[in-house]
Order: sequence, then C-alpha cells, then structure tokens
Amino acid sequence: MLTLLDPKQANQAFPAVTLALSEPDGLLAVGGCLSTRRIINAYSQGIFPWYSNDDPILWWSPDPRLVIFPEKLHISKSL
Repeated sequence: MLTLLDPKQANQAFPAVTLALSEPDGLLAVGGCLSTRRIINAYSQGIFPWYSNDDPILWWSPDPRLVIFPEKLHISKSL
C-alpha cells in the first residue's frame, strides 16, 4: 500500500523503505512537495523523487540501490 504524502507538511515522515512495492520496483510514496527539507530527508534514507509536469511526485527506493562512495571512486583516463 502506498503512502500519500501531504504537500503542506514538508516534515511528514516517509514510510520505512522496507514497505516499498516490489512491482513497480521500489515505489514507496506519492505526492508531497519538493521542499529542501523533504528532499534532504528523502536522500538521507535512500529515497528519491521522480515526476513529470502535471503528474504527482512519485518517491522511490528500489532494492538494490546503486551507492557510490566518492573516496573509493576511480575514473579511468582512457576507455
């Protein structure tokens, strides 16, 4: 079951990422807003928004997620 986020409550908690749907993979919540507070809260939990104009904001947390550790990143100078 998806959580509906209130666009007027930027500090509303996200549901646990373990509650994300398996189909479509990782869909966790719908709605809310793209305030700085909500974005930082989401990213700190591995949740990210995806949306299109005139559509509700969809919040995702797929499993597995790609995590890049900057201190371990090596970018080759040649292909």
